[in-house]
Formats: sequence, structure tokens, C-alpha cells
Amino acid sequence: MTLTESEADDMVAQIEALGAQLGAAKQSITRRFIGQPRVVDLTLTALLCGGHGLLIGLPGLGKTRLVETLGIVMGLHSNRVQFTPDLMPADILGSEVLDTGADGSRAFRFIEGPVFCQLLMADEINRASPRTQSALLQAMQEKTVTVAGQDRALGVLFHVLATQNPIEQEGTYPLPEAQLDRFLVQIDVDYPDRATERDILIATTGEAEAEAVAVFTAQELLDAQRLLRRMPVGESVVELILDLVRAFRPDEQDASDEVRETVAWGPGPRAAQALMLAVRARALLEGRLAPNAEDVIDMARPVLSHRMALNFAARARGDSLQTLIDRTVARLTGAQAAA
Repeated sequence: MTLTESEADDMVAQIEALGAQLGAAKQSITRRFIGQPRVVDLTLTALLCGGHGLLIGLPGLGKTRLVETLGIVMGLHSNRVQFTPDLMPADILGSEVLDTGADGSRAFRFIEGPVFCQLLMADEINRASPRTQSALLQAMQEKTVTVAGQDRALGVLFHVLATQNPIEQEGTYPLPEAQLDRFLVQIDVDYPDRATERDILIATTGEAEAEAVAVFTAQELLDAQRLLRRMPVGESVVELILDLVRAFRPDEQDASDEVRETVAWGPGPRAAQALMLAVRARALLEGRLAPNAEDVIDMARPVLSHRMALNFAARARGDSLQTLIDRTVARLTGAQAAA
């Protein structure tokens, strides 16, 4: 798409204004979720791209607090669902009930479930049964749910931020590959460093805690998502995204011997779409007008690590997907620089 000079100037002004607004949003978020700027940036990336995020970390690291704060700062109507083994699909989607009128007439009325919101927190999503997990598949991809044979739209803005405990696997059900692929990014939440943990202690054990304030409205977030999709992406960045995604498919002709020997299945086209959006969001969050190769390198792990799997032999050797991604990215970026 070719822009006129005035259209280009207008886009630059909009991107700069959005960058300043995002800076204010991050400041508001860090009033309640202290430290861990990488985690904050990745969750904002998911929202800016119109996608979903999977937060993986041990209990007590602030995942729930972060999602609650995001709902306030981004001006979104949010709901929370605590996933448990006895949770049923109707507990998420809603159900029809039979109403009896004053005149004795009867009619079915649909009662919306918590999925009818703009930001859904799916807490400990892997504790629900596969039947219940599958209730979100259609919602996450099509922003629609089907109940009693009728399609019901969720709205233009719909995001899922799910949490998962990576250690405790007893009584859990691993997410299927189809559902993992619907998460734009995987966000690993680690322990805070000593200085950050000290700040957390002081800020959260006093008489009162700092409150986050709204910086965005739902309409402003929607406008930001549309602006992001209009951001230009250079040809070299597009080619690097394609090279990277295709490099992890073991059946590809150009796949390396390491990938053929370690990867069971690789990322599909949705991974390339997610990476294309994520690099734009990272550029926005850093106040730049267009993404570059560094953005692709930085977003490779969160976008790709949950969209591929090691084969049995690689798992038995103790191989790591993160290490494989880092080595492949270094090889491809080195080859592109040499070219």
C-alpha cells in the first residue's frame, strides 16, 4: 500500500501519540505489578495485536494481579474464570433457561456466560477437562460461540489471558496443540530479582496499595489495533519471518539437520501471522515507526516456543526448544547479514 505524503505524516503522528499513550499505560501497570518489564511488554503486545496470551509461571508471581491491572488500565470489561476439573462448557459460554411469563407462556432465554466480555482471565486453564478447554476454541479464533445451535458474537474486542502452572501437573490436562496455536504469545513469568522483590515487599505490605488508573478506553485500544496493522514492514523483515518459521518445519527441504533430528512438528502459517503482528507491536512499544530484524529476534521465543514440539529422542536427551530457537535465529540472521 502506497501512502501520500500527508497520509504518511498523519500515520507518523498517530504512531508517536500512541507510543506516548503506551508509555503512560506501562507506568500505570507498574504501580500494581512491580518490575518484570518484559512480561508487561508481552501482555501489551498480545492486546495490541488483538490476540491472546498464555502466562506460564509458578503461583504467587503476580499473574492474576497483572491481568486484573491490565483490564483497568486498558479500559476493558473483564471477567475471570477459575478453571477446575468439574467446570463445564456452559459455565463459560452460558446456557438457555426456560422462563415462564405472567400469562403462563414459556420461552427459552439465553443467559450469557463470563466469556461475553472484552478481557477474559482463564486462571489455571490446564486444570479443566479437554471438553471444557475446547469451549474456548471457537471463541478465541472466531470471536463467536455456538450455543443451542445459534451463533452468538462476542464483540470486536475479545482477548483471553490464560495462566498456567508449569510445575504441578497432577490433576491437569495439557492444552491441545490447536488451542496453544491460538495464543499469540507464550509469556514466561520468572522470579523477580532481589531489588524488585524488595520493592514488592514494601509496596504490598503497607496499609494501602497503589491503584492503577485507566489510560485507554476500549475504542482507543481498537483504534490502536487498526493502526498497528497499517504499520509498514520492510521486505527484509518479511523474508526473515518467513525464513524463521519455515526453518522449524522438519519436512521442509531447507530444514537443518538439527531441526530434522529434534523437531516432531513445526509452526504453521498462523505463527508467521503472529510474528508479523508481534514485531510491529514491539516497535510501537519502543517508540519506533517500523519493525526491524532485532524485533524478529526478540519475539521469536514467545511466538514460536508453544507452536512446536520436540520428538521423543530429543526430549530424552534433554534438548531445549528455547536453545534450538536461539541457535536457528542466530544462523538465519547471520546468513541474512552475510547476504
